[in-house]
Amino acid sequence: MKLSIGIVGLPNVGKSTLFNALTRKSVPAENFPFCTIDPSVGVVAVPDERLDKLAEFSNSKKKIPAAVEFVDIAGLVKGASEGEGLGNQFLSHIRDTDAIAQVVRVFDNPNILHVEGEAEPLRDIEIINLELVLSDMQTVEKRLGSLERDVRSGKKEAVAEQEALQKIDAALQAGRLGSTATLSPEDIIAVRNLHLLTLKPMLYVLNRQSDGHNLDEMRNDDRWQRLQAFFERTGAKWLTVDAALESELRELQSEDKVEFRREYGVFDDGINDLIRAGYDLLGLISFFTTGEDETRGWTIQNGSTAPVAAGAIHSDFQEKFIRAEVISWDTLLEAGSYAKAREQGKVRTEGKEYIAKDGDVMEFLHG
Repeated sequence: MKLSIGIVGLPNVGKSTLFNALTRKSVPAENFPFCTIDPSVGVVAVPDERLDKLAEFSNSKKKIPAAVEFVDIAGLVKGASEGEGLGNQFLSHIRDTDAIAQVVRVFDNPNILHVEGEAEPLRDIEIINLELVLSDMQTVEKRLGSLERDVRSGKKEAVAEQEALQKIDAALQAGRLGSTATLSPEDIIAVRNLHLLTLKPMLYVLNRQSDGHNLDEMRNDDRWQRLQAFFERTGAKWLTVDAALESELRELQSEDKVEFRREYGVFDDGINDLIRAGYDLLGLISFFTTGEDETRGWTIQNGSTAPVAAGAIHSDFQEKFIRAEVISWDTLLEAGSYAKAREQGKVRTEGKEYIAKDGDVMEFLHG
């Protein structure tokens, strides 16, 4: 499954620094044949202690985590939707991703120039979001025009798409993201081939500097209050990370990292939080296969059936699916072994209608 998150933002807000920090979590590309071999793409391991415990439980020779792809996209500027700063090219790169991590600078540093003069997080968000809105307005307007003939002839698909686009257009014309429009599942399906930027799930990544700029100081700043009001008003998802600190930590040993974090008062691994949040943003869950040879986390969309989960391993498994043996990872560990879990009746046999759960350990029988 190839799903990616585009890292976007204004120039000099820390996108590439964040990407460099993320790539310390990179996994060997050969384990993930869907991967793009590109220096601006990082295939990143999803931190998951369940995988570690299962690998130890099975005494596995190999441990392969679930993964998510991050794409480093060059900085957007005002006028990107009109082609400023190679804007059309950068916007097309965003269009190719499945979700957006918008990096927002929330620190002052005279040694790091800000394209707008000073850091003002909410203004920066509004600049980026407006460019996304303007780009989608062009796409929607063009598509509505091309639909007119089919709508007049009464084609149901064209009528459904027109109705969905009109809802989105109303939001865009009001300067709002298309995702704020009230859309049915059918509406989403009708417009999905347009890959609209403002319909992509978005996570705001607040890039802070721990050196002299702790969160307590930030929270007393009027700019922070305006930013929080925006998040509350829109229900946006956000987290904080010190991209520069996390990038520096790439080269340190575990013991040194703990001391380094203690010195700067940063005890959470912001990169791990970002990876997990990105995984959730894409609506992904993990199931596991485990044994002596390998313990592996597999990525599927939340709500996937057992045959679809089997297809994550190999397409033949989905096509020739017969049944699955399923047990929750923690129940398996509690049982002590597969054999004991079976004796206790804790290993279930599930058919084609079973919806895979996050944390399932699964074995598939196929023809």
